[in-house]
Amino acid sequence: MPCTVVVCGFFGDTGKGKIISYLALKDRVSVAVRAGVGPNAGHTVVYGGKTYKLRMLPSAFVYEGCRLLIGPGVLINPDVLLKEVEVTKSEGRVGVDPLCAIIEPKHIEADRGGHLASKIRTTGSGTGPCNADRALRRAKVARDIPELEKFLTDVPLEVNRAIDDGENVLIEGTQGTFLSLYHGTYPYCTSKDVTASAACSDVGVGPKKVDDVILVLKAFTTRVGAGPLPNEISWEEAERRGWAEVASVTGRRRRAAPFNFDLAKRAVMLNSATQAAVTKIDVLFPECKGVKSYDKLSDGAKSFIERIEDEIGIPVTLIGTGPEVWEVVDRRD
Repeated sequence: MPCTVVVCGFFGDTGKGKIISYLALKDRVSVAVRAGVGPNAGHTVVYGGKTYKLRMLPSAFVYEGCRLLIGPGVLINPDVLLKEVEVTKSEGRVGVDPLCAIIEPKHIEADRGGHLASKIRTTGSGTGPCNADRALRRAKVARDIPELEKFLTDVPLEVNRAIDDGENVLIEGTQGTFLSLYHGTYPYCTSKDVTASAACSDVGVGPKKVDDVILVLKAFTTRVGAGPLPNEISWEEAERRGWAEVASVTGRRRRAAPFNFDLAKRAVMLNSATQAAVTKIDVLFPECKGVKSYDKLSDGAKSFIERIEDEIGIPVTLIGTGPEVWEVVDRRD
């Protein structure tokens, strides 16, 4: 493996949490480190009969041998983090970089009013105002918070040592390529870059140490908040097709559209993706629910995957056939 970056190729909500948790278990990942913005991204993991909705911890928590780190580029809401540590029973495995900036109540209040709430329609989790304070060098950081003291560690040092020792390392991106501050649908975007390059920067890993970039794509396209969504369908049509979804952080309805080949192709370019994962194939092709072998996918599903590969120019190595961690077709071997 040894260092793999996992990023979303659309507007978020593509199932990165499922793919990361599967890789953690299947490949026995030693270290998973979260990159991205902060608790404005929700990753859902369905494992062992339970559903976990995570906003701070890496989705790799399902593998008990995995060290769980949060890189210095990530914003932390201490209340959210501490609750997730408790729910996942992972306290002894969690490490937070001292330079993670801290979201305070004032940031959440600012995010839930004015321009960000009315025009951009952000998640209201405080990340934008906190990143603004960080840029102005007045945000608090993790080393200033007593409750986080027991988790503090030099995350870039830990991650680079693990890579140098040949251990399997996962860098977990958040949000989606086209929510990037630089490469997305500005101004309807998040407060920083979220492509693979930024994910590496967030955790302190240089580009020469990355072996693979997995681009996660959903079998259809969704986004929450304001901003363009090409070929968007109505909520009623999304319900008819089985594409109607609700965001895991805000509870808002996700807007939906068919799979966008042009965006997927551009996301491959922006992230230097080496392979792709396509999730929720079972929503488009219900007969594929729970299938774990490519040969057992329907002809329609195979044709859809082959078209994606032809259009984006990289192999689709992982195919999600249901919400549970192990409902995956793995074509990497």
